[in-house]
Amino acid sequence: MRALVQRISEAAVRVDGAVVGQSGPGLLVLICAMRGDSEAQAEKLADKISKLRIFQDDAGKMNLSVRDIQGSALVVSQFTLAAETKGNRPGFSTAAAPDIGNALYAHFTDALRQTGVPCETGIFGADMKVSLINDGPITIWLDTDQ
Repeated sequence: MRALVQRISEAAVRVDGAVVGQSGPGLLVLICAMRGDSEAQAEKLADKISKLRIFQDDAGKMNLSVRDIQGSALVVSQFTLAAETKGNRPGFSTAAAPDIGNALYAHFTDALRQTGVPCETGIFGADMKVSLINDGPITIWLDTDQ
């Protein structure tokens, strides 16, 4: 699985003009299931993200996790993280099939909740509009295959 994790002051996702999920302060997690990914990988990634120390402690050092600050997460599916960009038009053949991707997206979100991080989500496959205030900015790329 691939994830792009952003430290946020706030974020929201809208579908047809209505807010369907929001968070802050905490994390915006853009997530993509890749062909061949498993529930075990989703759980491992959720655990890693819940422990990722990207929030400042009292000394101003990035030493705290989203759980430490009692933050929350907005998790948004984004198959375009699977983009292959050898030419000018990206290909997405390495992304999981939609039914598998949706199941792994839901499993990841449930696994993140089980670590103690409150989560809201977008809607898988919908035309979503995501807004955020990136805090830092801090943006981390994670891939379970690397």
